[in-house]
Amino acid sequence: MKISELKDKKITRRATRSFDLEGNRIYDFFEYYLPYKVNFPDSDRQREVAKIIDLIPFFLIFFFLFKQPPIVAFILSIPSVIILGSFTETIWGSTLGKKIFRMIVIDDFGNYPNFSTSLKRNFLCLANFYPSFSEHTFKTVAMGTQTTMRTNLSMHMNNKLCKTYIVKESKIAEIRNLLNVEQPKNKERLIE
Repeated sequence: MKISELKDKKITRRATRSFDLEGNRIYDFFEYYLPYKVNFPDSDRQREVAKIIDLIPFFLIFFFLFKQPPIVAFILSIPSVIILGSFTETIWGSTLGKKIFRMIVIDDFGNYPNFSTSLKRNFLCLANFYPSFSEHTFKTVAMGTQTTMRTNLSMHMNNKLCKTYIVKESKIAEIRNLLNVEQPKNKERLIE
């Protein structure tokens, strides 16, 4: 079974116009099977900060050790993060920034992604910083209703194309139980 095939059963109740003999309203119950939700609140913001945390050590190495100008150090740190991030996601399922936020990268089968998949998703991460603009309306006491433009940086395109997921460490056991996959010993890869 795959994560993309997992379903979550939801039961909702809807009031009818009928009442029972005691005067209580009669409800209809409906069952829905929705796709299992693996993402978590504020994941975009945490992933952006995690990527910046991954960039900082490389920037400092190129800037101080190799005496590169700041812009060159920044440009050189990008491919370094992509390549090292691919290795660490393949071995441990996480990078330094993701480890701080307790996030793990898994594929559709609940395993750490292989190197080629991880490298592909890290290259696609560069395209994720293409912003989308939307209107945001809010009310204040002093100014009344205001509408501003909000910039949203989506960090999900690379996961959709590579069929990978960013999940919290605490949710890994639940996902693997749903997939009926045995827990790995010492964080070994499950299936190639």
